[in-house]
Order: sequence, then structure tokens, then C-alpha cells
Amino acid sequence: MSEHPFHVAGGFFAPPSQAPKTVETFAEQLRLKGPAEEIPTARAGSRRRKLWDIPHKFHCPVIGVCFGVDELRGLMAKNMQFPRDTSDFVLHTTAVGACETRTPLAESLHKQLEKRFLLNVRVFAKAKDADALRALWKDAVHTGIDLPAALWASWTHPACDALLEQDIYADIHMIQHQLGTGTRAELSVLKTLKADNAQLRRQLDEARREIEAQRAEKSRETQQLGQRVAELRIDIAGKDAYMATLTGQLDLLRSSLPDLKDRQALARRASDAEARASALTAQAGELGRELDRLRAQAEEAEKTIQFLLAESASPTNDATTPDDIEANLSGKSILCVGGRSGSIDSYRQVIEQRGGRFLHHDGGLEESLHRIDGFLAAADLVICQAGCISHNAYWRVKEQCKRTGKPCIYMKNSGASGLSRLIDETQNDPAPASLAT
Repeated sequence: MSEHPFHVAGGFFAPPSQAPKTVETFAEQLRLKGPAEEIPTARAGSRRRKLWDIPHKFHCPVIGVCFGVDELRGLMAKNMQFPRDTSDFVLHTTAVGACETRTPLAESLHKQLEKRFLLNVRVFAKAKDADALRALWKDAVHTGIDLPAALWASWTHPACDALLEQDIYADIHMIQHQLGTGTRAELSVLKTLKADNAQLRRQLDEARREIEAQRAEKSRETQQLGQRVAELRIDIAGKDAYMATLTGQLDLLRSSLPDLKDRQALARRASDAEARASALTAQAGELGRELDRLRAQAEEAEKTIQFLLAESASPTNDATTPDDIEANLSGKSILCVGGRSGSIDSYRQVIEQRGGRFLHHDGGLEESLHRIDGFLAAADLVICQAGCISHNAYWRVKEQCKRTGKPCIYMKNSGASGLSRLIDETQNDPAPASLAT
């Protein structure tokens, strides 16, 4: 028994004194047989080996590869007592030592391995010789899938000979070294990944908080929109009900009035006729006003013709020559303030026949009163139609003529004959006069 409380299993090479004289390969050395040894062959029988039946140096990789640290601690706690602070290494070596013989711990570990790797054991059981078993093991090593199960199923297989046992041991030993080297390299990567993971987790938490805030806001908006949709639906339902009521009333009216369509057509025609009648009435009014204006002009023209005929027939006119008429108002400007629009042409004709220059202002009816001052300043004689001007224009003309001493004739009759008579009387009377006829 070793002095250490644990067992470390392993192989050994022959010392140099026992090494063969010729150079041989490692595989050939494994196949050398001693004085009492023979080439290893498959074990007789078809019974699978138990955990304590396999060579003791294989227990270390079996326990280390097939059991996790926490799982092994739990299984050992059911079969023995040990301090809680016992290290994982001490537990591992203790379990390895307990598997050398059939112990309660070895039986518990064996049952756990059989239960866990039952399907893989059935697959490997199809191999009938060492070559087929080796092919299954190499395939498991190449793929790296279910390597602990392949290890257990291969070493406990009845066809596993000593050479295959050594090959499996060598493969699993080197895989453990490679895993250790890879683990050290991955620890540095894992540390970096942990830092990155912590930063990403913080960012994820912030993003989750923002998403929750946005989700709450969207939920409130959705709730408000839902309430609005419900209100609109209620409103639409009310309008639909009201429209249905109106439709029923309309159908009732149509059924009570069979000739409703004809009446509606007649009503439209009547409305169109009324519109046309209104247009014709307005047009007739315009034509009537135009007719009245033309009649007034015709009356004025008739009066002017009669007046001219009367003057031409009177004895006094027989003694008057065109030179005398031209001498009457020759070089003078006659301003006519007010008067009807139809008489303006007659006024112009009377004054221009006497050689005068005709000026006219409508007395503030349409033209501005500010313009009347210029007309008054340029006029030599002012004729004011007292009945056809505004009050402001009347008093303005009267005050201006009184201040400047210009003769002003005030007329009540708007006829051209009266204007002609007043001009003649004014010209016969050299003094300024203010007459009313």
C-alpha cells in the first residue's frame, strides 16, 4: 500500500538495460512478448466487465472523465463520511482507490455509469471483435461526441484486449492534456467574454428599461385610441340608427305618395322656371330703365327742336345773325353744375352754338366735390341746377360765386329751352344776375 492517501495509476516503460538491441517502433515494442507472455488476445466470454474488473490504472481516467466534481461528491457522500472542506483532488483519488476492488462506492459508481450510458453500451455491443470495437472508438474520438460514454463502453466490452486497452488509454490521456491546454487558453478568453458579457448585460438592462417605458407609453396611447375608437363606434352606431329611421320615414312617405317622383320633377321644373323668370324680370327692369332714359332724351330733343323752330320763326330772330350768336358767348367758359344726364348733350349744344366752351360737374352725385373748385375758377358764367345737385354742392357754388363776383344762374327747370332763354337774358343784361326760373 502506498503511503499517500490516494492512488495514481499509470504505465511505465522498460528500463534501458531491458530495451531491445535493435531499433524498433513503439508499436512493435508493445507487441514483444516476454519469456512467459503471449500476444494478447480477446478475453474469452461475452460478459461485460465491471468497474472493478478493468485494470486499476484505467480507473483514474474513467472517474475523471465520466463524473463531474459535484456529482462525484454527492455519490461519495451517500457511501462514506468526509469533511466538507475535503478538496476535489482528495475525493477523486479516494474514489479511484475504492474502485480497485468491489466496494460499496465502486458498486454505486458502476450502477450510475451503466444507467447513464445504457444506449451507448448497446451500440458498442454490436461489435463482435476488437477491430470493430476499435473502429467505433476511433470514430468517437474523431467526432468528439459522447466521448465519456465511448470510453466506458469500450473498456468494459468483452472484446477489448490489452492492446486496445493501451490505445484507448493513450488516446484519452492525450485528449486530457489537450483539453487542459485548451482550458488555459479559454480561461483568458472567458475572462474577456465575461467582461463583454457584463457590459452587454448592462446595455441590455438599459435597453429593456427603455423598451418598458416605450411599451408603457404605447400602451397608454393604445388605450386612448381604443377609447376613441369605442366613442366613434358609438357615434357611428347612433348615426346609423338615425339614418335607418330617416330611411324608414322616407320609404313611408314614398309609399304614401305614389306620384312623389313626378312631384319632385315638377318642383325642380318650377324652381328652374322661377329662376328664369327672375332673370327675365331683372332683364326687363334694365330694359325699362334704358327705355325711360331714351324717352327722356327724346323728350329733351323734342323740346330743343321745338325751341329752335320757335326761335327761327320769331321776328327777333330774323334780325339776329350767326355773327351775333357767336358774339354772345364767344371766348367764355360756361359751367353747368348738376342737371339730368339726358340733358347734358342738349346743354352742350346750346352753349356751343353760341360760341361758348361747355364745362360740367354733376354736383356731387358721382363726381367729387373737390373738383368743383377748379371748374368754378375756370368758368366765366355758372349755371346751377338747384333741383339736381346735393345741398353741399349748392351752398359751395353759391358761396364761391358770391366771394369771386362771378355771375351765377339758378335754374329749377332742367330743359334746354329754359337754359337758352336764361343765357340770352343774362347776355342782354350786362350786370351780374342771379335768376331763378
